Formats: sequence, structure tokens, C-alpha cells
Amino acid sequence: MTTVLARGTVVVALDPANVVEADVVVDGDRVVAVAPAMSEGAGMHVIDCTGCLVIPGNVCAHTHAYSALARGMPYRLAPPRDFVEILRRVWWRLDRALDEASIRASARVAAMEAVLSGTTTLVDHHASPGVIDGSLDLIEDAFAEIGVRSVLAYETSDRDGPGHARAGIQENRRFLARVAATSPQLVRGLVGAHASFTLSDETLEACVDLAVSSGRGLHIHVAEDAEDERDAEAMHGRRVLDRLERAGGMAPVPVLAHGVHLDHAEAALFRASGATLVHNPRSNMHNAVGRAPLGMLGSRVALGTDGIGADMFEEGRTGYLRLAEEHGSSGRSGTGPGDDLPMDDAGDADASWPLRRLAAGARLVADAFDEPEFGRIVPGAPADLVVLDQPLPTPITADTLAGHWVFGLSARAVRDVLVAGRVVVREGRLTGVDQDALTAEARVQAARLWERLDAIGEHPFVPGEVMVG
Repeated sequence: MTTVLARGTVVVALDPANVVEADVVVDGDRVVAVAPAMSEGAGMHVIDCTGCLVIPGNVCAHTHAYSALARGMPYRLAPPRDFVEILRRVWWRLDRALDEASIRASARVAAMEAVLSGTTTLVDHHASPGVIDGSLDLIEDAFAEIGVRSVLAYETSDRDGPGHARAGIQENRRFLARVAATSPQLVRGLVGAHASFTLSDETLEACVDLAVSSGRGLHIHVAEDAEDERDAEAMHGRRVLDRLERAGGMAPVPVLAHGVHLDHAEAALFRASGATLVHNPRSNMHNAVGRAPLGMLGSRVALGTDGIGADMFEEGRTGYLRLAEEHGSSGRSGTGPGDDLPMDDAGDADASWPLRRLAAGARLVADAFDEPEFGRIVPGAPADLVVLDQPLPTPITADTLAGHWVFGLSARAVRDVLVAGRVVVREGRLTGVDQDALTAEARVQAARLWERLDAIGEHPFVPGEVMVG
């Protein structure tokens, strides 16, 4: 079936911005033409996009789909005093409470909310100590049911003991081998690892060995909180990124989440590596972990939500406004007097900042799927497309796109979504799944999950101590 998105304003690319008036013709899973006034023939499925904006699907480059049922969950422990206590008292309790049904329900909700907000790819980092073997398959199946594209990894960690760490590595190995053998259309894998302060040398080495043997990089949290750096220096005699680099973890190039507390030397190491760092502004602000040194990090900085939904319009807007508040809307995110690192566009506080960050996320996915045109609307590109039905009161061009993106466009305008050429959202509703039934089932699973969670105490892991089991 040939699908034509007809008579729309097409954002061919976000960085550099390119906007044209054109029809977009999709055949199978590919864009085959972008041209004005295409003739509409028999057998074509025509979607009228008059007055609409057609954009490449957004990428959420770091998320945790298992948190999708967390909103409103009970909390009766003492309030967390720092980031590690947030993990021990909230998230590491939640992931212990997950079972197969709640993993699937969480993934379905995360995928639904993603496509309804115009996000067509999720780079997910999963943890469920009670259900490790096969957990990535559960997420893949749930994502495929909704129709979202994904890059999956299991979050290997020593926080629940070396047995769980070995099982996490094996789940990554099993999943990567299956993906390599079958090349499924909508999913690829990375090697998941939590963070330096929950990884022994043995476990980190095993993760790196798998990354090298599989040709897939790590997906790992780095320096999200100052505790990660303190632990690395105390336990290993070096900072987080230096430890990772010396272990061989920077090749194949990894996906690094957060990077809030990287210093100048680590930033230089990152810039030289070819890796992608994923900035999660709303999560960083909520957890009060600090401000990422964007001015030191260069252009390979993407955007993620760290599990706070998948609305990349909101994530980009928040990140930009936070940067503009700190450095001025025409300034740059510097690193202080005496900084001798070249600054690049991750620290530029202008309205095109979200577009560049989203384009960096698209390049990450392009590499994962070996699709060089991914994230652009050009012939031969994967047909991951979003139609925004939102009146534009001022002209939209390549020069004005950034202003519209930051100060006008929103997920509320998402009307239609295609992923790999399949229409997964039409007129604001899921096409392949009963949206109301999915939501009702999620409420049932959330209640079950919360009941189990309420019986689970604070996680016993303490940085610098060895877990057994």
C-alpha cells in the first residue's frame, strides 16, 4: 500500500532546518518521494495534511519504560535526603516489585504515550531483578503491539548481588544474539549497565566484553549524581569516565546517560570518543542532581526523559529554557574562567537548541539500525513520520522553525503517526490497539504493582559495600 501525506508543510530535517511545501509518498516502510503536487492514483491511501506540519518522528534517547505505572504510587518511607536514597527508597523498590504482567503493562503504556506525543523511537534501559530472563522480549512484544521503534538493554548491576549481575549480562547476550540472527524491523539492542557505583570491576569487564564481542555499545548512566564520581575515586582511584575508558567501555561507542558531574578531563575524553551523551533536563531538575556541563560536551548530546513520559517537545522546551535562564538567550553555556576546551552547540542557548539535540538522538538511532537517513524525510529514509495539526499564526520556514518549536508546537497537536510506514496513530487515537482497554488494564496492573511495592522495604545496597547472593 502506498500512502501519501498530501498538501502539508514538511520538515525535511531538524538540523540544519529544512522546511518545504510538499507531498510525502510512502511505499512499504520507506519514504519514496518528497515533491509538490504528486498525482494521486488508484490504490493510494491519501491522508490530507492541508494546514498541517509533517515532521520526522521524535527520538527519546534514554528512558525507563518500567516507570510508566509509577504515577501516584504509594510512598510511606522517610523522605529521601539525597539521590542514592531516592534510588534505594523509590526506584530500586519499584523494579523489585515488577512481574511479567506489570512489565508488559508498563511497556504498553510507555509506547502508547510515546506515539501519542509524536515520539516514534524509545531507547530503553530496563531493570526487573525478579524477572530478568526474557524481560527484553516482553518489552519488545509490547512495543511492537503499539508500533513504536526501540533500542533495548537490560540494566546490569551488582546492587542485588553477583548472581543478578550475571543474569543481567546473560539477558543482554541472549537478546543481542537473537536480534543479530533475525534483524527484526523495529528493534535493536545495546549492552545495559547501571552506573559505576553499582558495578564491580568483574561485572564492568563482562559488560565491556559483551559490547566488544557483539559490536554493540554500552548504555550506561555516568556521573548522574556526585556519588558516582566519589565512589569511583574512592573504590577505583579514578573518575567515572576514566574508569569506563580504561576498561575498554568507550569502544564500541556507548550511549552515556546524564553526565551531570563530568569534569573538564572527562568532557575532553567524551568529545574525543564518538559516544553520545543523553541529557535529561526534567529528571535532573526533579532529582536535584545538578546541571550538566553542556558547554564542554560538544554536539553529540541527545535528549531523553529518564522515564518521565516521552514528550520530547516538553523535554526540549524545558532544557532550552533552563539553559537560557542560566546563560541568557543569546549566550553560551561556559565552564568558567580558564576553560581551554572548545565549546560547541550543546551549550548554545538559542531556540534551535532542541532541534539539534533531537537530531543527535536521531543519529544515535540511525547508527543502531544502520539507517543513515533516519530522522530525515527524504527518499530512502525509514517512514517514521508525525503529522501535527496546529494552526500556525506566523510564517514557518527553515529560519522560523526553531521559534515555532520552542514557543508554539506541542504534543497536543499530534494527529497522525507512522512508524516504518505503518499508521499507528490516526486522528489522535491508536490504530492497532484498543486504547481505552489498554488504559483500563494498566490501572489494574498498577494497583497490583503498588500493593507489592508497599510491602517492599528500602533497598539494602550502599555504595562501597559488596552485595552477596
